[in-house]
Amino acid sequence: MKDQKRVLAIHDLCCVGKCSLTTAIPILSAAGMEACALPTAVFSTHTAFPTFTFLDLTDELTRMASAVKEHQFHFDAFYTGYLGTAAQAAIVKDIIALLKSEDSCVIVDPVMADNGSLYKHLTPDFPQEMLLLSAHADVITPNVTEAALMLGKPYMPAPQTEEYVRSLLTELHEKTGASVVLTSICLHEGDIGCACLDRETGAVTYTFQPKEPTSYHGTGDVFASVLCAAYMQSGKLAKSMEVAATFVRDAIQTTEEQPSLWYGIRFEDLLSELQPRIKEIISN
Repeated sequence: MKDQKRVLAIHDLCCVGKCSLTTAIPILSAAGMEACALPTAVFSTHTAFPTFTFLDLTDELTRMASAVKEHQFHFDAFYTGYLGTAAQAAIVKDIIALLKSEDSCVIVDPVMADNGSLYKHLTPDFPQEMLLLSAHADVITPNVTEAALMLGKPYMPAPQTEEYVRSLLTELHEKTGASVVLTSICLHEGDIGCACLDRETGAVTYTFQPKEPTSYHGTGDVFASVLCAAYMQSGKLAKSMEVAATFVRDAIQTTEEQPSLWYGIRFEDLLSELQPRIKEIISN
């Protein structure tokens, strides 16, 4: 256990559906890390299903964190994903402050929007609460819509200009102090990719893949989980972004097309390859 890194994943839990903790835990574990969980809510399925049940755990979050604190566990990283309310975002910020150590890394995936719109059930104040949480992060992984909302900037649909992408990266870094990995960018028709501003070097790095003909639910959660695992093991953010982007592409290609594309991608077949991919960037 001495060299095994411990990550506290703060996400919701869906009984069925590939996202949040059902994605984060197996990916972090396959990368050789100890995956711990602080569930923010329990759903019967993820919210793309036509019906589902929902148990809000907001009132339990601080109690659970305080109980964990009593045992003096050391967490190498805190990795946050979907949070259902602005109040939860504020509570999670306090929980991280309660549990983190000086050497802990905080990775925030500000899951709240896509395709130019805030998720319907979230309130207008949510992006600003997420920005406040992101100010406590070392790395944030918004998509283009989320970045624009947090900054109060207009959303530019694909294809974006490089100037627009750089403005999102720069302004988010200036407001949060974090390294920024911006996902779902498109500078040219037919491609999809990510851009990284590393706060340690100031360098901006891009990675692109050919855009697949189909889109699946939960790819952002897979990407952020692989990025978290690779970065915590290697310390190389731009290379970790490349590993995560390639892993998502390969998982999409292994997923059989089905009428319900919102169910999720078949990433499980690739989990055995994750550690070798991470070890490759560590050795280079």
